[in-house]
Amino acid sequence: MKILALELSSGQGSIAWREDGAEIVEQLFANDRKHSGLFFEHMERFSQRFGAADVIVVGLGPGSYAGTRIAIAAAFGLRAAQKTKLIGLPSICAIDTGSREYCVVGDARRQSFFFARVSDGQCIEGPSLYSPAELEGKIRECGVPIYCSTPLPQFPRTMMAFPSAKKLAELAHHRADKITETVLLEPIYLREPHITVPK
Repeated sequence: MKILALELSSGQGSIAWREDGAEIVEQLFANDRKHSGLFFEHMERFSQRFGAADVIVVGLGPGSYAGTRIAIAAAFGLRAAQKTKLIGLPSICAIDTGSREYCVVGDARRQSFFFARVSDGQCIEGPSLYSPAELEGKIRECGVPIYCSTPLPQFPRTMMAFPSAKKLAELAHHRADKITETVLLEPIYLREPHITVPK
């Protein structure tokens, strides 16, 4: 099976190619507004080198909505051209920590943070929103490593780590017989849209 994985939910973007019988190829790159073109440059190289995939897996966050939407749009474009199977997985399940179980926290803006617990590549809790004080309590109770993809110095137990397209590809491969194609891919939203009605 040929798997293309796209991960753009954090400040480190990645693309990976997994093919049976071959070593996984992964490209890491800066993923911010200053480097937004790098994703498409690397996508072009991967397409030229490997051709069409059987499955495209996309990291759905939580994280950068812009980055996640770009990855989803690219996946839909490739699917239309190549007739591949398309699936989405939470990006936070694709942090290659070496730990069977870990927690992930992140800044959700508006004085709130998200917390999730991952075990064997699956979310078993969250992601849910907490105030700073509530998150401190969750962190105290958490008996496993805690990761974040943006610096959170106010929570000193957290360690920096990024979701990985390589790990996404591995998760998709191991669950290939259980995962059905996702017709509608959306970023993982942590709260309802905030809409301001004009006066």
